[in-house]
Amino acid sequence: MSYRGTHLGLELPRLHSGETTSFAAPEAEEAVLVLLAGEVEWGETRVSRTDVFDTPASAAYLPPGTAIGVTAREDADLALITTVDCHLEESGEPTFVTPDDVRINRRGKPGWQRDVHDVVNDRVAAQRLIVGETFNEPGQWSSYPPHKHDGTNGEPALEEVYYYRFDRPSGFGFQGLYDESGNERAVFLRHGAIVGIPRGYHPVCAAPGYRLYYLWALVGRPRQLAMYEDPAHRWL
Repeated sequence: MSYRGTHLGLELPRLHSGETTSFAAPEAEEAVLVLLAGEVEWGETRVSRTDVFDTPASAAYLPPGTAIGVTAREDADLALITTVDCHLEESGEPTFVTPDDVRINRRGKPGWQRDVHDVVNDRVAAQRLIVGETFNEPGQWSSYPPHKHDGTNGEPALEEVYYYRFDRPSGFGFQGLYDESGNERAVFLRHGAIVGIPRGYHPVCAAPGYRLYYLWALVGRPRQLAMYEDPAHRWL
């Protein structure tokens, strides 16, 4: 599966044990490579992750015009996030993010508590991309109270994509999508679901009994994770 939006792309490459390949930022674009599961060697470093629930992420930030070689030491699942039509200038060398570099935040209150991992944050000199991971305990909500960052109320205009995994194959959840024009819909989430969020509010919930994970990536200018909360729910 993959996603290509107006300014944001997501691919989910899988490498088999012993396979060697390279990943590059497209010309005039930047990219982030995240290890989801498995063991790989990149940048003269070997990194591993049993699954997304095992340990914080390892990632590589690729400025425009750069590439890295990756060798799978066992079967590996990766996520490649790229900017699209951003026309960026070449700058710097790849930056590698270790689990110790990931900033972990506990957010919310009972009913919407979650752990948010800032992976490519202000410590990484990216031009447009912000990347992280969110972990919902069973039955909990996240991206809640509902918020948006499409620029229509003075906040930075950021396009976003979510990629979902569950701790059990039978796990599921729901993604709400709505805006101030009255457009409303819900997406039934299974393991491997991808949801693009070009605009509007986007709350998420995990079904009781199943831990939910999503990789999130945003692109925009300015590169600032600021949001506008739905006034109807600010009392929460």
